[in-house]
Amino acid sequence: MNDQQTRTTSPSRPARDVRDLADDHVRRLAELDPVLAGDLGWTERQDELPDLSPDGTAALVAACRETLERLDTTTGARQPADPDERRCARLLRERLGAQLDHLTSGEPLRAVQELFGPLATLRTAFTLMPVDGDEDWATVAARMARVPEALAGYRASLAEGRRRGLFAAPRQVVRVTGQIDAWNGDAGGRGWFAGFAADASVGDAVRADLDRGAREATAALGELRDWLAAEYLPAAEGTPDGVGPDRYRIANRFWNGADIDTVEVYEWGWSEFRRIREEMAVEAARIVPGGSVREAMELLETDGGSTGVVVGGEAARAHLQKIMDDTIAELDGVHFDLSGRLREVESRLAPAGSAAAPYYTPPALDFSRPGRTWLPASEDDRYPLWDLISTWYHEGVPGHHLQLASWAVRSRELSTFQTSLVGAVSADVEGWALYAERLMDELGHHSDPGSRLGYLNAQMLRAVRVVIDLGMHLSLPVPDDSPVGAGRRWTPELGREFFGRHVGGGDAMADSELLRYLGGPAQAIGYKLGERAWLTGRERARAAHAARGEEFDLAAWHAAALAQGTLGLDDLVPELAALPARA
Repeated sequence: MNDQQTRTTSPSRPARDVRDLADDHVRRLAELDPVLAGDLGWTERQDELPDLSPDGTAALVAACRETLERLDTTTGARQPADPDERRCARLLRERLGAQLDHLTSGEPLRAVQELFGPLATLRTAFTLMPVDGDEDWATVAARMARVPEALAGYRASLAEGRRRGLFAAPRQVVRVTGQIDAWNGDAGGRGWFAGFAADASVGDAVRADLDRGAREATAALGELRDWLAAEYLPAAEGTPDGVGPDRYRIANRFWNGADIDTVEVYEWGWSEFRRIREEMAVEAARIVPGGSVREAMELLETDGGSTGVVVGGEAARAHLQKIMDDTIAELDGVHFDLSGRLREVESRLAPAGSAAAPYYTPPALDFSRPGRTWLPASEDDRYPLWDLISTWYHEGVPGHHLQLASWAVRSRELSTFQTSLVGAVSADVEGWALYAERLMDELGHHSDPGSRLGYLNAQMLRAVRVVIDLGMHLSLPVPDDSPVGAGRRWTPELGREFFGRHVGGGDAMADSELLRYLGGPAQAIGYKLGERAWLTGRERARAAHAARGEEFDLAAWHAAALAQGTLGLDDLVPELAALPARA
């Protein structure tokens, strides 16, 4: 293992027994999952893929249980005095408990999902691999050759789920078979793997291995697709889209690191929807006097208004890179410290068959791979900027990139578990990114009405997520004042109609979002819940400073908050409220 994975404790340093245990757990996970090791920037076994069979899941369960037992031995009944140790112990206990509930409830046996399932993870692993010469490409070829084995393990898990009566909902299966069709139809019908390796400048032997690996991986994907369509899908008929309260409770803890009052969150989601709807109407009137929000968004989609439209994927990628570069230059030294490696972030075009929404991949812990934002292709190769500006504050700077790269900088002081996606709580990560969008609005970066409508549209998207994610999975009643489905119970059809009426982005975006919520219950509510936690923590910290007669320095508070590593929502607010932030 490289030195990022090895730490020692000297007599002059505080005890770090819990953080060392957390790092041991990450090392064990990396042994079970070479893709995770690659995500962290570790180079060992990058020609391999994880075991996606029931045996692989059993090994993960054993690793989690053993680490929890060791944690009990390490800490006993005491809370560590060191704050980093204390936070790590709470995170480790909460995250491993949530993962055990997820694994042992049978979720990996029905993991057919466009965005969160094993297939998307496998393909993303290739896009993050180094490809700088024959040696790197030989590793890629060797990993491609293992794709059929990995897919066989995945199929074995789904077959075991079928035997137990645990199925994904049919619409998820249909979506994933379509996703595979898109991948295998890429590169002129040769498949995504062939297209990925097509431009590699390598010797004849590596080229032969790449071509053979790509053919075998593509064929294995096709076989999985045919099995899903011919055997799995008919058996899954009748499986409901909504997961119900028991599965939702487990999923919520897994994604958000908290137990929630679903009634309170549902009602709060509606209140946010109503508030944002009113703000959008005001902003739309600045764009189309007397017009509706829909008319304003249609105008912005057509001609871009004052925010403009970029034509061509490469031109859009370059423009989004400039947004991040300019934001770094403006915020550095004023609201954040954006020096050194934190400035390294790349805008990329997403591969074919990706979900419709942009996304971010974090840097390796040693920054050998930079953080990257990814822009999916549009159907017409036009990219209106009105709703991309705030999105890039979310995905790039000061959103995901600033938080996750800041964690990477601190990974040696804390633990890899606290500072990477291994232990990251989705609601903390997405909540910070949504907080970052709001912060940029607070700082006056949406003076243009089109840009601000785009920001509000992003806020509306996350409020709608709360309402329809909870509503569809728990079959909740639609309020009487709802513009869609008043007095009825939520269904996917009502959710799709509601989303399409209130969120801009087009049909492809709406369809993809609906499948996302149904395939990853409770993940989507974490954006607004996480933002609420960050805002509450900030205001409580501000109030505490005022009560002590101290000045509240927002930049100092941001620095302290980003230095903590990840936290679940149960712990995030009290930790944020207690942070020092003095000028």
